[in-house]
Amino acid sequence: MATVVNCAAYENGRRVTDLDINDPEQMKPRAGRVIWIGLHEPTQDVLIKLQGYFGLHDLAVEDAYRAHQRPKLEVYGETLFVVMKTGQFVGEHVAMGETCFFIGKGYVISVRHGPSMGYADVRARCENAPEKLKKGEDFIVYALMDFIVDRYFPIIDHLEELVEDLEERVFSGTEERDALEEIAELRRDLLEMRHAVAPLPEICQRLMRYDVPIIDANTHPYFRDVFDHSHILLERIDALREMVKTVVESKMLLNAMKQNEVMKKLAAWAAMLAVPTAVTGIYGMNFVHMPELDWTYGFYATMVFIAIICAGLYWRFRKAGWL
Repeated sequence: MATVVNCAAYENGRRVTDLDINDPEQMKPRAGRVIWIGLHEPTQDVLIKLQGYFGLHDLAVEDAYRAHQRPKLEVYGETLFVVMKTGQFVGEHVAMGETCFFIGKGYVISVRHGPSMGYADVRARCENAPEKLKKGEDFIVYALMDFIVDRYFPIIDHLEELVEDLEERVFSGTEERDALEEIAELRRDLLEMRHAVAPLPEICQRLMRYDVPIIDANTHPYFRDVFDHSHILLERIDALREMVKTVVESKMLLNAMKQNEVMKKLAAWAAMLAVPTAVTGIYGMNFVHMPELDWTYGFYATMVFIAIICAGLYWRFRKAGWL
């Protein structure tokens, strides 16, 4: 089937055989053997078939088929159901996918949806470390979770570079396009990442509790490592969100300062234009008896008076920094 990426059985940490998902005999759990199945956007028929083999819970199967779940850990009897978000850059934006894990005695099933990298590298690393792989299902779950969390770091690094570049351009006034549009896109990407990372510390803490089935106490340090990484990511995301908020406030403040400078210039020029407007307005009135109407040098004296007043105003505004 096209949706089955890989299906293999492992004993003592070593791959012993590939399995046919359509063969019920091969899919029966056995003592000392772990079946690791990787699916990519499977059909409902495939999930129902696996439900029949391993007794998966109806609600977990429905969530794995429909996807669009928040990261979570659910315990259904002796089966664990884990949902995690995956992320990668598509163009200049973060695209989020989803992976669900079914973990039970003798099997691990991963169901991948949306944009995400395959888990072939995880499987290869585990197969190259049989001493760790023979720990069983819980180590496979750790390896998958660790891979997903590690893939968050390059995304955060790139977002950090974008925020720093945007901050530099905003303060230098050299942004090529409307910075507010870019800020909105960054805030959306950071919010998506926060929604993906924020539940992970709680999930890891629950996996380290002794009342959770399947997970052995010997693997608790591994999940503690995932907990630490997710906590670091969450702190970096929150710091970046604060930086974006600072950039927004700085952008608005710089715009207000620029507008204030423009208003100062407009006010200064308006004050200087008010002098000739007032004088010429007065002498534009249709009265017969007005001072200096019959004076030979009246026009020139008026022009000189206007020029002196305007020059004085210009000097004062220049000295005050308005022009």
